[in-house]
Amino acid sequence: MTIKCITIDDEPLALKQISGFVEKTPFLELIASCKSAFEAMEVLSNNEVDLMFVDIQMPDLTGIDFVKSLNKEQKIIFTTAYQEYALEGYKVDALDYILKPFGYDEFLKSANKAKLHFELVEKATVKVDSKDDYLFVKSEYKIKRINLTDIHYIEGLREYVKIVLKDEKPVMSLMSLKSLEEKLPSDYFMRVHRSFIVNLNEVQTIERSRIVFGKTYIPVSDQYKDKFHAFLEKKFI
Repeated sequence: MTIKCITIDDEPLALKQISGFVEKTPFLELIASCKSAFEAMEVLSNNEVDLMFVDIQMPDLTGIDFVKSLNKEQKIIFTTAYQEYALEGYKVDALDYILKPFGYDEFLKSANKAKLHFELVEKATVKVDSKDDYLFVKSEYKIKRINLTDIHYIEGLREYVKIVLKDEKPVMSLMSLKSLEEKLPSDYFMRVHRSFIVNLNEVQTIERSRIVFGKTYIPVSDQYKDKFHAFLEKKFI
């Protein structure tokens, strides 16, 4: 398992240290080191990220406010020199909280906690046979059968996915969007954004690089734009 990470800290030495710790850890992959929450937003808009190490005390936008502004699937580990922020960190569902100054042993303890979390999420995946036209999903203590043709799109919400269907209410299930993407048939399911997979057979309208499903507008991010445009070009008359 490889966990894709970004580090965020406005202090250059602290940022260098924690980024070095990420690079040193075999199961972590450093995607970017960010000097501010605003720089991190830019990285998130163009990259798939699983885990963020976020400093709390930053100018302009604090780490707490930055995380509150997100509605994504990334997990958070906060880093700060102020112990009184621990409660605030857990209120936004942070995986852990590391008090500065810290060494690699403390960092690794938190990283292993994140690794365990992602391993548990991966175990709670759906069973999909690409030869069939349906899948089984664990949802609300039940196992539900879903026909693939009934799916409009799938949205990643932190450790859950929301499967949006044509004529039924959405189904929520504990799993990662990445693990579900790997099991769906790629000939008509495509990831178009770090938080969205769409059923290509259900795409009816595209407006300004956004796929329209009723009142929902799904953005096609730069990371997936070329692949999606290649699909469109095959269908143009």
